[in-house]
Parts: sequence; C-alpha cells; structure tokens
Amino acid sequence: MHASVVRASAFAASIFALYIAGAMLVPAAVDLYYGNSDWQVFVFCSLTTSGVGLTIAAATHGRRHVGSTRFAFFVVVMLWATLGLVGALPFYAASLRLDLASAVFESVSAITTTGSTVIAGLDGLPPGMLLWRSLLQWIGGLGVIALGLFFLPMLRVGGFSYFRIESSDIEEDRPFGRLASYTQALVAIYIALTLLCAIAYGMAGMSFFDAVNHAMTTIATGGFSTHDASFGYFEGRAVLWVGVVFMMLSALPFSILILFLVSGRLDALRDPQIRVFLGYVAAAVLVMAIYRRLATGMDFGDALTSSAFNLVSIITTAGFASEDYTLWGPFAITLFFFATFLGGCSGSTAGGVKAYRFLILGLMLRNGLRSLIHPSSIQPLRYGNRVVDPQMQRSVTLFAIAFIGIWAAASLALSAGGLDLVTSTTATLTAITNVGPGLGPVIGPAGNFSALNDYAKWILTVTMLLGRLEILAVLVLLSPAFWRD
Repeated sequence: MHASVVRASAFAASIFALYIAGAMLVPAAVDLYYGNSDWQVFVFCSLTTSGVGLTIAAATHGRRHVGSTRFAFFVVVMLWATLGLVGALPFYAASLRLDLASAVFESVSAITTTGSTVIAGLDGLPPGMLLWRSLLQWIGGLGVIALGLFFLPMLRVGGFSYFRIESSDIEEDRPFGRLASYTQALVAIYIALTLLCAIAYGMAGMSFFDAVNHAMTTIATGGFSTHDASFGYFEGRAVLWVGVVFMMLSALPFSILILFLVSGRLDALRDPQIRVFLGYVAAAVLVMAIYRRLATGMDFGDALTSSAFNLVSIITTAGFASEDYTLWGPFAITLFFFATFLGGCSGSTAGGVKAYRFLILGLMLRNGLRSLIHPSSIQPLRYGNRVVDPQMQRSVTLFAIAFIGIWAAASLALSAGGLDLVTSTTATLTAITNVGPGLGPVIGPAGNFSALNDYAKWILTVTMLLGRLEILAVLVLLSPAFWRD
C-alpha cells in the first residue's frame, strides 16, 4: 500500500487526538470543582496525548494525500482506534486500578456507544470519571452519525447517504448549497437534542449532574449511567418516558430530522425504514405489555411503561435498564434476545442490523420467490421511490453473511476461554450490535462485564469496533489486495 495513505491517515489521527486531549480538560475541571484529585490524572493524560499528537503531526505533515477509497477505509479505522486508545488513558491512569484490557474495553464500549461496562460501584465514582464516560459516548454518538451519513455510504458498506435518500442525482435533493452547512446543522441538532433531553430529565426529577450525563448517553444511545442500577435508581414513570422519547428520536435518521426541522419537509418522514423501525418497536412493546399484564396481573400502565423503556432501550441499542427483565419469564427473555438484533435506522446513533437492511433483505426474499414462479420476469427492488442498485443489495447480503460469521466465530472463541453458552453468545451479540447488556447472571442487565477475563475483553473489544464500523469496513483491511500497490 502507498506510504502516502499511511502518512495521511496518521496525520489525521494525530490531529483528532489533539481534540480528544482538549476534551479531557472538561472532566478535569469538574473534578477540580468538586475537590477530587483525579483532575491531575486528566490533565496529565491531556498533556501526554497533546505531546504525542503534536510529534506525530509534525512528522507526518506534508503534501495532502489525494482522496481514494483505500484511504477512506484506512483513515476511518485509524480514527476510531485512536479514539479508543486515547479515551482509555484516564481509565488506566486513574484510581480505578483498571488493567489495560479493562481500560481499553471501557473506552471502546463508550466510543462505539455499546454501553457494556467493567466498572462496578458507579455511585461512588468521582464525578470527573463519570462525566468522561458520558462524554466519550456523546462524542462517539456524533461520530457514529458522521459514519452513517458520509463515510460508510460512500464506501457502500453502511447504508444510504443523505444525498441519495430520494434521488440518484447527488445535486437534486440538497437543502444546503455546501456540505459544511449541512454538517453545521447536524451538530446543532445533536446539541439541541442533548440540551432538551437534559432539561426534560431535570423536570422529571433527576439532579443536574445526572440529567446532563444521562442526556449525553441517551442521545448517543450509549447506555452509560451514573448509577449501578441504571434507570432503576430513579423513581416514577416520567423519567422513563423521557428516555423512551429521546431514545426513539436518536434512533431516527438524522438526515431526515434535518430535512424535517430545517427545511420543513414533511415528506421526509415517509422514509420506508422509519415505518419498519416504528412498526417493530410498537409491536414488541405492545406484545410485552399485554404479556406482563396477563401473566402477572400488574397495572397495564406500569406494564406498558416498563416494557416500553426496556425494549426501546434494547432495540435502539441504548442499553439502559430500569429493572432486571430477565426475571420476567422465558417469553420475555426470548423477545429481548431477538430485539438485540434489530437496531434503529441508518444515519442514526443506533447500532444493530438496522431497519433498512431488514427491509431490503425482505424485499430481496420476496423478489426471489416471485422469480421462482416467473423465471423470465424482471423484478426491480424499490426502496420507496428509488430502485436499489445491485451493489447495495450485494452490500446488505455481505453484511448479513459477515455478521453471522463474526458472531459465530467470536462466540466460539469466548466458549474456548471458558464462558458458558448463554454468556458467550449474548456477549458477542451485544458487542457486535453495540447494545450493552447481554443475558444471564454474569453480563445481564443486573450484572456487568468485570467478571470476564482479559482474553474475553480483548475479543469483545474488537467485536464492538467491528460492529460499529459495519464489519465490512474493517474486514476489507484484512484482504491482501488492500495492501498491494
């Protein structure tokens, strides 16, 4: 591979590391305000990161590399690896006494908005460290949207780009003349949703600190909480319904939100994947609420609230929990298991398989069956008003095959390390879908990942990155052809 690709990617990663170093000063200021000595850890990590970043930037600065698909693949992976490693420094250096595997696991879980944690005793954690976990998820969530809207669609591995929602003409459906204006609107809406969510949580009874932290991790659909009991720490239905509303909003395509909020485009809400997403969320919640009502006789309002919050949390891959839903019975456990696969929409902060892929796979199955009946017929596959080209169909099929393959391989690897069937399969599933909690007494909603050994943590760390980068963007780097000039 051309050295210029590596050089340009290293330069981009070093500049990105400087921004993360600056972000470390935010939790440092919070710890200093509260009189916690961990502020020194954040300052030290910030200075160290800045020094290394500036050194690499100076060494790799030069003539810019001409954009190419190979460079795009490589720089995306480099940026996320950099964020994961730099984000781990405070976890490793602070008084938490996390080893390297645990620190990197926690950081990657944050930036990929997975929400699995190896830290117990969150209620007694320094405020700066709690804020750093939330801030990493918030930054990761914004990065996830950028991936889903700009980078991965360009590489044909991560869904529909904003510019091709309704038209094959890249110039035909822009509400802004420049990409920079669109990016500014994206960031503005992301920040505005975070502020609105924090205000709503505060009005529902959260403290200021809890509201800010949970707003960041809700909009990022990340799932990190400031309490071991997650949302079970808070009382009342209001907090849970605030969470439901903002998790749902964050799982919608941000390109659609911009078209709707900025350009007033009501027709943008007709995106087929939104109907699919809302459909399976509504069906799952209603079925679970009715089941709990009939099985336990509990008040339907309480059943609907708890079912809606916990299922929406899993489907949108936020990973919060208001109670241990594995105690609701075999049917509930099975439903939550399948909900882990679903995910939100393309171009959102949510992970999972995503609604548009289920839609395209369903249409491919339908057309395939029709072709068996009418072999000579031509069956165009339409996504709304547009025809899905063969390359996109191939990308969705490759993703499905790679998803199953990675899930099986990682599950077997964890089993070889001594984990039982439920723990190994659901840990891998929740990692590759970026959901957070798995099933079983070890990694279920009432547990965490601290009991796993370093071998398992490294496997899950890689799996989380694979899931967040839509698998194919990482696997292509393993191809010998990628590295040949």
